[in-house]
Amino acid sequence: MTKKQTTDIKKPSKAKTSTDAKVLADKPTGRQKTKSPKTTSILKDQTPLNPTYKEPQTMDELLSQSGEIDFGVKKGDTIEGSLISASSKEILFDIGKKSYGIVAEWELDQIKDYINNLQPGEKVTGHVISPENDNGYIVISLRRANVENRWTVLIQSKETGTDLEVTGLESAKGGILVDWQGLRGFIPSTQLESGHTGSPASLFGKKITVKVIEVDHASNRLVFSQKAAAFGVTPSMQKKMLDKVKPDDELKGVISGIAPFGVFVDIEGLEGLVHISEIAWEKVENLNNLYKVGDKVDILILDVNRQEGKLNLSIKRLTPDPWKNILDRYPLESIISGKTVRTAPYGIFVQIEPGIEGLLHISKITAGEEPKVGSKINCIIENIDTVRRKISLTLVPKEKPVGYR
Repeated sequence: MTKKQTTDIKKPSKAKTSTDAKVLADKPTGRQKTKSPKTTSILKDQTPLNPTYKEPQTMDELLSQSGEIDFGVKKGDTIEGSLISASSKEILFDIGKKSYGIVAEWELDQIKDYINNLQPGEKVTGHVISPENDNGYIVISLRRANVENRWTVLIQSKETGTDLEVTGLESAKGGILVDWQGLRGFIPSTQLESGHTGSPASLFGKKITVKVIEVDHASNRLVFSQKAAAFGVTPSMQKKMLDKVKPDDELKGVISGIAPFGVFVDIEGLEGLVHISEIAWEKVENLNNLYKVGDKVDILILDVNRQEGKLNLSIKRLTPDPWKNILDRYPLESIISGKTVRTAPYGIFVQIEPGIEGLLHISKITAGEEPKVGSKINCIIENIDTVRRKISLTLVPKEKPVGYR
């Protein structure tokens, strides 16, 4: 061996002691990268003796055949992980393949209620915000999963009758808007307890115990009832009570709410609506002049909606229909005495009896001699339409027409 050859030989390096090695922390440090196998090791396992073997022509084909390379994730990907730990400052997930995900910091407060209901090891689906942060973690968003979970909870709450807590926000037409875990819902005035119907503003900023009465994720519709929670009515109880009632039943109830379109009546825990057109045979202008919350009323069941747990009710049908046999009582061309009850651009309505009104068309009234509302007038019945329930009137002439005998 020559002197030159001798100098080219390197002395073996000293082996590293255990004190030189780094101690691995218990907490995962992000994505652990796997070394690529050597080409020779791949070709060794897949020899040309295998008739189905195709020799890779490109680096991508070579890496895909190795089956050991993780090409990683990209922004927007959907991934599934198992919860490792959760705190107010960090939520960590095991994504698999020696990779770990962490929830974006700005989302922590938004999804805290959702995370509080998860257990370590529970599977969660998220969306990639960043494939890798400075610490090697995949940054994920659980906001969509959080939203889906909230609607699932609401549907289950409606089915089981579980009470929820919402926060009053502000007034809206016919009720108040409330917040439940970032979702906006609505409590109709008729579904507030009687003590709050007159002053819903007293609930703003306060916690309200409610039950879910309507939930539809597709239309983003969410309706609650404070009254149902106060009465303790559950879906199973409601179903049993609905099975006991049927159309044409005459029952007693209590006015539980008043709206411009009708009154709500509570019947031993079941709530039904008496539409304003079913209050009385005569036209009703203001329901507050007739009823107040807590009044006892007799009602007739018109329809039972078992799917939605609603009743359609009537008050007027417990009394005789004034239009029955009307032609016998008011023959055509007969003279009647009535009272003007309201005016319209096309004429004046005259009440002949409660529930029976006729129209005195404007063409039948002399200009400047229009009857005032509340005044009594005599009219002649020109026509009666029993199907459309309309009566045409004309004034009794003050003077005998020419040629009259």
